[in-house]
Amino acid sequence: MLSDILVPMDDSEPASHALEYALENNPDAEITVLHVVGVPSMMMGEAVGLTLEDDLDAAATERAAGVFERAREVADEHDREIETIVDIGHPARSIIDRAEAYDTVIIGSHGEDWNRATRRFLVGNVTETVSKRAPVPVTIVR
Repeated sequence: MLSDILVPMDDSEPASHALEYALENNPDAEITVLHVVGVPSMMMGEAVGLTLEDDLDAAATERAAGVFERAREVADEHDREIETIVDIGHPARSIIDRAEAYDTVIIGSHGEDWNRATRRFLVGNVTETVSKRAPVPVTIVR
């Protein structure tokens, strides 16, 4: 029986499906939603804006607010409570580093940028990395 589940989320449909799957199939488990904001660098697009912020943690929390709002809406539809965590860094690395504190990871098959040519065809790059390197079982949801 699973008691602690980590669900990484971004703004993608597969991420919402992963949370729905976790809630529907694990009614007694504690669900934690993780959103990772990319570490500031010139190579990471949206994360570049974080370099201009005075309070990096507050800015990351603000960027995660929309994802957590959606996650809470999904949880409310299932009459459930969830925990939320925001991290700053590389998404796959952050998920893998946190995974050992949970029984499993339930993750969407693709992130919000899955249509970009740099992503894999069937499974997103972050999802693939997590599935290969996580220290706990990983369920991939489409």
